Amino acid sequence: MSADTGDPPITLYRLQACPFCERVVRKLQEYDVAYRSRFVEPMHSDRNVVKRISGKRTVPAIVDENTGVTMSESANIVEYLDATYGDGGAE
Repeated sequence: MSADTGDPPITLYRLQACPFCERVVRKLQEYDVAYRSRFVEPMHSDRNVVKRISGKRTVPAIVDENTGVTMSESANIVEYLDATYGDGGAE
């Protein structure tokens, strides 16, 4: 990954070894979208940072500063990334 000046527009809140988070990571890499990972607390009840940004304590969650979108749930995020950075999800 190239060293970019400034912060990437997307922040991904994720857990280590989380298959749903990895699904989002693969999609971001597929579209070559710069992002920053923020690893959150493994204990669901300790994930206040995620709750503050998305209203839920679930991961993955993303904040896209390009569009002002904040969302959680991997299926929703993948759909959003397809629509925003892909070709509308067409295979």
